Amino acid sequence: MPTFEYKARSKEGEVRSGVIEASSEEAALDLLQQKNLIILSINKYSGTGWLRMQLPLGGGVTTKDVVIFSRQLATLFEARIPVVQSLQTLISETSKPVLRAAIADVLSDVGGGLALSQAMAKHPNIFSSFYISLIRSGEESGKLQEIFTYLADHMERSYYLTTKARNALIYPAFVFLAFIGVLVVMLVVVVPRLVSIFEETGQGVPFYTQAIIYLSLFLRQWGLAVLLVAVAGAIFLWRWSFTRGGKIFFHRLQINFPIVGELYRKLFMTRLTDNLRTLIISGIPIVRALEVSRDVVGNVIYQKAIEEAIESVKAGSTISAALEKTPEIPVLVTQMIRVGEASGRLDFILGSIAKFYQREVDSALESLVALIEPALIVFLGVGIGVLVASIMVPLYNLVGAL
Repeated sequence: MPTFEYKARSKEGEVRSGVIEASSEEAALDLLQQKNLIILSINKYSGTGWLRMQLPLGGGVTTKDVVIFSRQLATLFEARIPVVQSLQTLISETSKPVLRAAIADVLSDVGGGLALSQAMAKHPNIFSSFYISLIRSGEESGKLQEIFTYLADHMERSYYLTTKARNALIYPAFVFLAFIGVLVVMLVVVVPRLVSIFEETGQGVPFYTQAIIYLSLFLRQWGLAVLLVAVAGAIFLWRWSFTRGGKIFFHRLQINFPIVGELYRKLFMTRLTDNLRTLIISGIPIVRALEVSRDVVGNVIYQKAIEEAIESVKAGSTISAALEKTPEIPVLVTQMIRVGEASGRLDFILGSIAKFYQREVDSALESLVALIEPALIVFLGVGIGVLVASIMVPLYNLVGAL
């Protein structure tokens, strides 16, 4: 998927820049215009792509690297070390070449008179709009040290939740794929040899063995075609997932899928409330805080709900009144936000909601792992049992007949 670098102006006159993925330049323009941005310039971006940012291949920068960098910078600021000296220290301490080069660029720009937020904004593939917005607010309020501490804490919480959710599914997925691989090898290599034995002896086979033989014959004749169709279908779905219609479909499926969907709902609620709380504490205006949270929440269904909330807030409504129109937002969240708005302690209420849903995510993950493991054992046991019975029963009957 091509990536485009853009510069645009918001309705409030604020100049923004960043990168966006789209199938074409026209599609990128449509996506930016849907965010009510006036495009000043747009060009194909040749920097580090999404894949290299997420995976540590070729020295790419991962979320963990940014978390460590933020925590180190927060510690240096807490020790009252100047920005330039702090960045010089981190250049020598950073092992990733891409991140080291980015920090060196930031240091050069800061030394040339740019603000830290402006210098980091030149590297959108490493520092997100959420990250830049917080740093800018810290510069304006004179609380850059506190902001980096908030930012490091927030990113560590987000990284912990995302990593825990991903790691919980790695083992079951590996075992399932290994079982499928062994099953295919048995059907393609072992079963055909047994079929020749049954044919030579004229030994009858049970119906379930006959079903395994038919499946083996199908895979031997059409297995390559099935594999090619599956790969082509996967590529098509992957490319479609980047379109607006595909994103809406998969993101809605993500939050409505049985068992896993509930986990994702809680994860997005944690991300939304925690991001919003961190931004509000940092002194960012509520509309801008909602805009940044919309961009980083990670699901278009919730992004649409936040966009509606932004318009309602601009029209004089409250956040709770806007969010309660969205069925994907739990009633508990809207009620708690209403209490926070009425009491003037919205940041505290959002923090309480984030902690509540973080505990819910931890509990849901533990329940999911506890459910997946026995279900996987039962599935593997039944599959292996059917396969072994399909092979051993006819062989046993054949030996008995001899």
